[in-house]
Amino acid sequence: MIIEEAKKSRLIAGQEIEGVVLKTLKENIDYRGSFTEVFNHRWNLDLNAVQWSYVKSESNVFRGLHFHKRHDEYFCIVSGHCELGLKDMRPDSPTYLNWQLYELFGDDLAALVFPRGLLHGWYFFTPSVHLQSVSESYVDYGKDDNWGVYWNDKDLGIPWSFTDPIISTRASDFPDLPSFINAIGAF
Repeated sequence: MIIEEAKKSRLIAGQEIEGVVLKTLKENIDYRGSFTEVFNHRWNLDLNAVQWSYVKSESNVFRGLHFHKRHDEYFCIVSGHCELGLKDMRPDSPTYLNWQLYELFGDDLAALVFPRGLLHGWYFFTPSVHLQSVSESYVDYGKDDNWGVYWNDKDLGIPWSFTDPIISTRASDFPDLPSFINAIGAF
């Protein structure tokens, strides 16, 4: 299978963020279809996956920007097309306040693994399906470690390529970045 350069899953803007890994996945194709390992403990990724989720999103949907102090995450789009933004909110990190913007395609399988302490959100250009894993179950973090920032706050610096996404009611009430920093205190 030949992947057009325009449909290559990749970092499209931003600076390095410590602990973020974009792992290219190998799709093994034959006359029956294909087989792809989407996760293997031998890849030495910094992720102790305890919950896996299968998520469907419609076109023009944005999920996030979320933040967790206690768990790491894994994201793999398996069909569709999305933009994924990250911002490092770990004051002790050498990449504190750096941001990254990725473009991911189901036709070019890749997994993005990132540590706790990063703001993160994803926008879907087309109906899409993604796999997501976290190192802590939602029932354990949902009430006390499930923060957020309004997706297009200018202080984020993330140059999203869209302007009017569909977001959840909860996300529409997320604070701006300065209010968020005051609310979470020291990480």
